[in-house]
Amino acid sequence: MLRFMFGETEREPAGGLEETYKLIEQFAFAASTRIKEGAANGDKLRKLEVWARGLRASLVELEQSQYAASMFKDRILSGSVDAMKAEERLDYDRYVYFDKNAFIRVFSLLDKLGTLLNDMLGMRTEKIKPHFSYFTVLRNMRDRNAHPELTWKLNEIKERAKDPTNRLRKRRNTEIHYMNSEMHDDLIQSQRMYGEEIKLENIGLQADDLAACLHMAIESLRLTFRYANALMRSKSL
Repeated sequence: MLRFMFGETEREPAGGLEETYKLIEQFAFAASTRIKEGAANGDKLRKLEVWARGLRASLVELEQSQYAASMFKDRILSGSVDAMKAEERLDYDRYVYFDKNAFIRVFSLLDKLGTLLNDMLGMRTEKIKPHFSYFTVLRNMRDRNAHPELTWKLNEIKERAKDPTNRLRKRRNTEIHYMNSEMHDDLIQSQRMYGEEIKLENIGLQADDLAACLHMAIESLRLTFRYANALMRSKSL
């Protein structure tokens, strides 16, 4: 979708990403088929189908934004914004745009996944916390030892990405609630060394964190829809 900006042709997804797309599409198709066959729980299946298709679209947007951010990041060579010439500054602004777009989408996608899991598995997390996140749903699943063959695999993926997720969450919260996230380090530096050149934020670490969280999102979706398809085949949904 965005690779044209770098003179590239669009690529077919491969590996875990390809499998994830196929599993989501398989689930949505199975739900649609069951509805057409007159399933008694047609309303729930229709809702799950729509949510599944929405998650697929969200994954496309996240993966493309992360790719664009990484490409623009590689064009940035200067150590500070003040040292950049016009073209590099434009690439930096593009990096900031797609990086910000991507890290906000990470948590948006995960929360949509939490909504699907909560409804599909009947977890009723809203009884614990009305406005819940994916992580709240997963904690509820873990505390209740519900669907352990899925829960503990999802929890393992979450724990492996704990540090980058926490850093990304801090940046997301700063962006949404306080100030532009890319200016946060500038503020800290300017308070320490007023009048001196302010160094660029660690965009290498930011890119690594974003890649790790994209991987977490892909793996979480892959495991969820593999499990959901098994429930669909056994008519447990």
